[in-house]
Amino acid sequence: MATVGPSAASTQPALPSGPAVFKTIPYAFILPEIVCGTWVWIIVAATSVSLPLQQGWVMYVSLTSCLISLLLLLSYLLGLHRNSENWKVLDSLYHGATAILYMSAAVLQANATINSEFLFDTPLNYQLNCAASFFAFLTTFLYILHAFSIYYQ
Repeated sequence: MATVGPSAASTQPALPSGPAVFKTIPYAFILPEIVCGTWVWIIVAATSVSLPLQQGWVMYVSLTSCLISLLLLLSYLLGLHRNSENWKVLDSLYHGATAILYMSAAVLQANATINSEFLFDTPLNYQLNCAASFFAFLTTFLYILHAFSIYYQ
């Protein structure tokens, strides 16, 4: 009786479920994405919004991304993916698209920061805008890392 070698399906890494999500790259990036994205919209909400169209887009992208990432994290924790390869594609597409949207939001937030420097506002407003810009670019970087690291699994 000959033994059969491992099949192609068994060489694919299993998608994590439960607490293993926090130990597996790229899925471990989801929680920092949520935390940094939450800081973006909290800090922008704390500023006196001088450019409502720009900072409104920043708030929309950060809040929507936080909520969708939270749903994605919960689905991984609860094991709703049932180890389907379609979840890798969904995850990659979502994080790639969100990285592009977050980059646009980070650039608009940086522009709002530059404009708030020259307004006769309080220095605290400028400092809050600086912090929001920092977290927006950090969150963008996390989404980019997540999107690309799926390919190197």
